[in-house]
Amino acid sequence: MSVLEHLPAPAPARGTACAPLPRRPEGRERYTISEVTEYTGLTAHTLRWYERIGLMPHVDRSHTGQRRYTDRDLDWLDLVGRLRLTGMPVADMVRYAQMVREGESTFAAREKLLSAHRDDVRRRIAELQSTLDVLDHKIGIYADARRASERV
Repeated sequence: MSVLEHLPAPAPARGTACAPLPRRPEGRERYTISEVTEYTGLTAHTLRWYERIGLMPHVDRSHTGQRRYTDRDLDWLDLVGRLRLTGMPVADMVRYAQMVREGESTFAAREKLLSAHRDDVRRRIAELQSTLDVLDHKIGIYADARRASERV
C-alpha cells in the first residue's frame, strides 16, 4: 500500500487558515488542469513546473494531449501544499517525491527526511509561540494603559 493512500482529508485552501477546499466532483476519476487549479489554488504554470522539476508524478494525458489528473494526484498535491506550508524546501520535496517513486526500499530515508522536517517545524512553532507570548504581553500593557486613561 502506498503512502499516498494514507493521506488525510484535504487541508484548507492555500493562503487561508479556515476556508474549506471545494468538494471534488462526485463520481469523477479525472480532472482537467483548470479543475485542479480551482481545487488547489495553484496556477497551471505551477502545476506544470511541479511536473518539470519532478515534484509531481507523471500525469496522464487525454488522447488530445491534455493533462488528466486523478484523485491520487490531488492527494499528492495536498501533501505538497502541506509541506510548502510548513516551509519544507522545494529541493527536499523533490527528493521526497523521488524516494516515493523508488518504492518501499526508501521508507527509512523518507522517515528520516520527514522526521528531521518535523523537528524543524516544532522548533519554529516554539519560536512563534514565544513571539506570540511577547505580543500578548505588550497588548496587555497597552490595554491596561488605555483602560486606566479612560477612567480618568
